[in-house]
Amino acid sequence: MSGSPHPSAWSSVPRLAGRHAVLEPMQVAHVDGLRAAVEGSGLDRLWYTHVPAPAQVAGYVDEVLAARDAGRVLPFTVRDARGDVVGSTRFYGLEPEVPKLLIGYTWYAPRVQRTGVNSECKLMLLEHAFETLACVNVSFETSWFNHASRAAIARLGAKQDGVLRNAKRHADGSLRDTVVFSILDTEWPAVRRHLRFRLESHA
Repeated sequence: MSGSPHPSAWSSVPRLAGRHAVLEPMQVAHVDGLRAAVEGSGLDRLWYTHVPAPAQVAGYVDEVLAARDAGRVLPFTVRDARGDVVGSTRFYGLEPEVPKLLIGYTWYAPRVQRTGVNSECKLMLLEHAFETLACVNVSFETSWFNHASRAAIARLGAKQDGVLRNAKRHADGSLRDTVVFSILDTEWPAVRRHLRFRLESHA
């Protein structure tokens, strides 16, 4: 892990590139690609997620970029190895004084789910969080009802901290029990090894 990062590292969105995926700073120019990625996927019909419907993508990107400009999030657009836009993710809950953050609001087009894209994206995001931002804790939150997300987070090697009852609301306004997972800086070397091992199966 590196020493204390320059404060600007907590306000700039990096470009992170791997073999299976590239994470680019989200921008308005990505709207068409994100709309195509979600079109026909059915992801927006999952009431316990925050995936925009195709007609809502432009507004979704505007809101995310406004949150970025306010210093609340560091958002990424995900491209696959072919260069196609296939999803989105972000750092949020930024607390550089600890330092800690959360990774979430992640969604992918169905065709890249359970491929090397998610494992490599998480590896790159965690590397940046622990090795560039010097985080001591990286957390993940998801709805109690999002069993696929809970399983995917656990597969990363994150540990479940607990369940926060009625802590937030789903996109449809219903109250949400939030399942919280985390990875500590002391656990990061083993998680990194595990993610690299998983990626080898997608070589």
